[in-house]
Amino acid sequence: MKKITLLFFSACLLVFSANAQIPKTKDLTKSIPSTFDVNGLTKSLMGELSPKLSLTDKQSPLVQNTISKFLGDKSKILPLMKTDPAGYTSKFGSLFSGLKTSLGGILLKDQMNKFLGLKPKTNDPANVLSNLFF
Repeated sequence: MKKITLLFFSACLLVFSANAQIPKTKDLTKSIPSTFDVNGLTKSLMGELSPKLSLTDKQSPLVQNTISKFLGDKSKILPLMKTDPAGYTSKFGSLFSGLKTSLGGILLKDQMNKFLGLKPKTNDPANVLSNLFF
């Protein structure tokens, strides 16, 4: 009986320790904004980007239109973040690639490098720039 009890507790310990080693996946649903105001976000982003990228008067409206279109497209795929995270990631990657291509035609090379350097390390809802990169 002692051997069976010891074997049972050893098996339980093994199962619990194995589960402790499994890394937890990031819960993307925590970063889904409750409201996604494209116009408000566009204005906030332009307030950040204009001075940081030294946008000219000619570039500003072009960048604003590009960002507004990107955010509008992103708002359509946001529900996937809850229902199909892999699908969201895939579609967002395509959207972001299109954003980079569009901005590449508007911004100078050094401005584009600055833009890409503005990517936050994590998806921080308090950082408005996260809306462009995550």
